[in-house]
Amino acid sequence: MDVSLVAAVLSGALVALLLTLFGGGGSVLATPLLLYAVGIKDPHVAIGTSAAAVAINAAVGLAAQAKAGRVKWPCALTFGAPGLIGSLAGAHLAKAVAGNHLLAWFALAMAMVGLSMFRAPRALGDPEVHIDPAKALRLVPAGAATGLAAGFFGIGGGFLIAPGLMAATSMTLANAAASSLVSVALFGAATSVSYAASGLVDWTMLLALAGGGLAGVAAGARLAPRLASRVLLARRLFAGMIVATAAYVAWRALFST
Repeated sequence: MDVSLVAAVLSGALVALLLTLFGGGGSVLATPLLLYAVGIKDPHVAIGTSAAAVAINAAVGLAAQAKAGRVKWPCALTFGAPGLIGSLAGAHLAKAVAGNHLLAWFALAMAMVGLSMFRAPRALGDPEVHIDPAKALRLVPAGAATGLAAGFFGIGGGFLIAPGLMAATSMTLANAAASSLVSVALFGAATSVSYAASGLVDWTMLLALAGGGLAGVAAGARLAPRLASRVLLARRLFAGMIVATAAYVAWRALFST
C-alpha cells in the first residue's frame, strides 16, 4: 500500500480518536497531519480535504447524539443556518489567500483552539432550554461569525460553537456539545464543497481519512471510560500539543522555503 495512504488512514484514526475523547479541538490537527505526515503539498488542498473529513466525522457523531436526544434542534439550526452562509464566504476568501499566508492564519487559529481548551468546561445550564426571539437574536450573528471563521480556516469550529450556544441560550455543556455537531457538519460540508468546486479536495486521501476515522471512533469509545477520572489533565495535555503544533505550522509557514 502507498505510504501516504497509510499515513492518511493513521491520521484519520488519530483525529477521530481525539475528537471522541475531547470533542471540540480535535479536528484542528487534520490539516497539519495532511501537510506534514501525509505529504500533501498544497495548503488549500489539505484544508479542503480536512474540511470534508471533519463534516463526515461530525455527521456520524450527530447521528449518535440525536438518537440519545441531546441535540437542541431549534437552537442548533438557528445558529447553523446563518453560519452556513458565513462558512461559504470564509472559504471563498481563503482560496484567494496565498498558501503560506493562509497557514500562518491557520496557526493562529490553532493556538486559539489550544488555549481555549486549558479552561475547565462549564457543566451547568438549563437542560430544558427552548428557542425564543431573544435567544434567536443572539444566535444568528454568533452563528454567522463562527461560520465565517470556520470556512476561512477550514476547521469545524466546535471550540467556538459550543461556547457560543451556551452563551446565547444557557443550555448545558452536554447539550451544547451535541448541538454543535449540527454546525460542524454544515460548516465542514459547505467549506469542502467550495474547495471541491475549485478542484481542491483530494478524494483518495479523504476516503483514507474517513476509513481511519471509523477505527479512531471505536478506540475512543473504549478509552473514554478510562480517562474519566483524569479528563481535565488529559485535555490540558492535548491542548499543549495543539499549541506546540500551531507553533510548528507557523514556523513552517513563515520561515520554511
